[in-house]
Amino acid sequence: MSRTIRRKHLLAGLATAGVLGVGIAAPTMAFAADTPTPAPSTSTAPAPGAKADRQGEFAEALAKELGVPTDKVTAALEKVREQHRPTDRPQRPSAEDRQAALQQRLEQAVKDGKLTQEQADAITKAVEAGVFPGPGGPHGAGGQHGEGKPGK
Repeated sequence: MSRTIRRKHLLAGLATAGVLGVGIAAPTMAFAADTPTPAPSTSTAPAPGAKADRQGEFAEALAKELGVPTDKVTAALEKVREQHRPTDRPQRPSAEDRQAALQQRLEQAVKDGKLTQEQADAITKAVEAGVFPGPGGPHGAGGQHGEGKPGK
């Protein structure tokens, strides 16, 4: 008799677990189905020269307002920018230095067997084509600051 009772308890426990599992999974799946999948975002980052263009326009407008030559305002803005640049922030490496460091890391990965030479070549080609940020990436040869000048 105790064997049939144990079997009944086991079946009741399994049924309860199944009902609870469905009760938790169904709303979760319904919520996941209602949540819109984010569309691939188009880049809202400014075009490579947009920041420089805005700075140039600002300098021109300021020069016109003050009645001084634009090149004088541009030089003054650059001087003030340099004076207020944090001294503890290291200088950004040049595009050539970053490219050389990437090549060294890729060569080491090939030597270590982490990448094949074809994969390393594909990564190099992708960086040069602008698929990845960095030297030759979507922001030009100087990375996100453009023109290879640090801090710009």
